[in-house]
Amino acid sequence: MEQNSPLSPLEMAIQLPLTTWNLQNDRFTKLVDQLTDAQLSAAIAPGKNSGVYLLGHVIAVHDGMMALLGLGERHYAHLDEAFLRNPDNSDLPRPSITELKAALHAVNARLAAGFATLTPSGWLERHTAVSAEDFEKEPHRNKLNLLLSRTTHLAYHLGQLILLK
Repeated sequence: MEQNSPLSPLEMAIQLPLTTWNLQNDRFTKLVDQLTDAQLSAAIAPGKNSGVYLLGHVIAVHDGMMALLGLGERHYAHLDEAFLRNPDNSDLPRPSITELKAALHAVNARLAAGFATLTPSGWLERHTAVSAEDFEKEPHRNKLNLLLSRTTHLAYHLGQLILLK
């Protein structure tokens, strides 16, 4: 029987935020899968965003993480106009809810595969939105910090979507 070697302090420091990301992402995805099209089409509160808008927004943001983390090209940049640059009530064309749910699963799979390629020290490297010069002055602007901020962002929108149940 082979024993697992204990994690180094750096490996443990990286594993904790990854575990939190996976937990929040799994919760968000399961909730989206459970909500009906009618529920997702509703506003989370009067005058607030719809579930569809929040879903498209999260997909666009997570798709953007691929490029920011140096894990590959974006596949859903076309969602930015409707879900990042404009408000929910902009009447811009949007994919169907079925297409958005499929995109959520696809971007989740791509991120998981990409995360698996990063070494613990790789998480501490700069992300692509920060220059080498700025990173030298601000080393906290790394890939791990990006993951932490996107986990908080995801948890916020999960809390909003729960209102649709």
